[in-house]
Amino acid sequence: MKIQLAEHFTYKKLIKFTIPTIIMMIFTSIYGVVDGIFVSNCVGSDAFASVNLIMPILMIFGTVGFMFGTGGSALVSKTIGEGKREKAREYFSMLIYLLIIIGLVFTVMGIVLIKPASVLLGADDAMLENCMIYGKVILIFLVAFILQNAFQSFLIVAEKPTFGLVISVITGVMNMGLDWLFMYVLKMGVLGAGLATGISQLIGGIVPLVFFMRNNGTVLRLTKAKFEGKAIWQACTNGSSEMLTNLSMSLVNMLYNMQLMKYAGSDGVLAYGIIMYVGFLFIGTYLGYSIGTAPIVGFHYGAENTDELKSLLKKSLKLIGISAVIMTGLAEISAKLLASIFVSYSPELLEMTTRAIRLFAISYLISGFNIFASSFFTALNNGAVSALISFSRTLLFQVIAILVLPMILGLDGIWLAIVFAEIFALVVSVFCLVWNNKKYHYMRNFVKCKK
Repeated sequence: MKIQLAEHFTYKKLIKFTIPTIIMMIFTSIYGVVDGIFVSNCVGSDAFASVNLIMPILMIFGTVGFMFGTGGSALVSKTIGEGKREKAREYFSMLIYLLIIIGLVFTVMGIVLIKPASVLLGADDAMLENCMIYGKVILIFLVAFILQNAFQSFLIVAEKPTFGLVISVITGVMNMGLDWLFMYVLKMGVLGAGLATGISQLIGGIVPLVFFMRNNGTVLRLTKAKFEGKAIWQACTNGSSEMLTNLSMSLVNMLYNMQLMKYAGSDGVLAYGIIMYVGFLFIGTYLGYSIGTAPIVGFHYGAENTDELKSLLKKSLKLIGISAVIMTGLAEISAKLLASIFVSYSPELLEMTTRAIRLFAISYLISGFNIFASSFFTALNNGAVSALISFSRTLLFQVIAILVLPMILGLDGIWLAIVFAEIFALVVSVFCLVWNNKKYHYMRNFVKCKK
């Protein structure tokens, strides 16, 4: 039986409802890892470093999809909870149409700026061509990528998380298959890597678009809509933390790369790229759970059901705590195995990358709580608090740590920067949860919430 947003969520229902989104995020991470494996092993370490150097720029353009997806889904689910279903459909339609327009504008901007951006990031002559080729191909498919990011959240609002998972599996398998064909069989290099990713994103963006264009049996479908500035602003502010997270990650990744070029050269950039690929596998669990629970929180907030909000918060913190211990342990144990998948051909790189993964993985003990706290306030339509938490963990504290810690700890300071950032951000998250309880009452009689 399909679980609906209006229900009371036991631990079993909560896990069952969010598990498709968790698997979707992990699977998305897996095919991202496969991309990296093929580039590293079929094209070479220089090409792999080039792709990782330009990737933050490409992700900046894609952040708008996360912003409208998370912020818009919070607005739409709250509106549904208030009983205004037709208005929810209008909001949803307006945001999707707006995303298509923005995506087209960003595509043109990106193609114009890709070369000077690559040079600014430090690409030498050997890396510049690969940066240009990969970047332009990905930008051609940018609209689909933006829609894919947005539909991840809206499919959950439509109570279709399993459908979102199926789409992710299909696009992931296609991406991996095309990686093999384009890079291993046809020897197309980074052009093949870009085409494999872009074509799979096309499927991930277009299939949900077609689904929502039809009468699909859910509360959401694309209809006529007028542009409402207030609703757009609310969606943007709600989702500003998610956009800030992705934007900050891109900016911080550039800073990481600059520091690593200084302390370890291109090998450091390569090792950091591997950390990012591996990290997505673990962080994907937190992201998937947070994305999966956000529409539930938004619905019950709109319905003014504070008892369910209390229950959801307590259960979520327990589940995240258990997951944090398990995933950190797995990361520490499997660090060398994961590193060897990418750089088994170089003992020096293998040693550096293994140590980097183990130091970086300490952050998994804490990051889940911060990710959930930010998403929780997004779902409560409080974009300001959500953005504060996100800004703290993904930009402010990381920038400080990346600049300061290497002067004290050398290269290890770069790998540990994320750990220090998450610790200080956790203080911010706890403060925000306690302070805002006066407004939302999600911690009243906290220890007595329903089982």
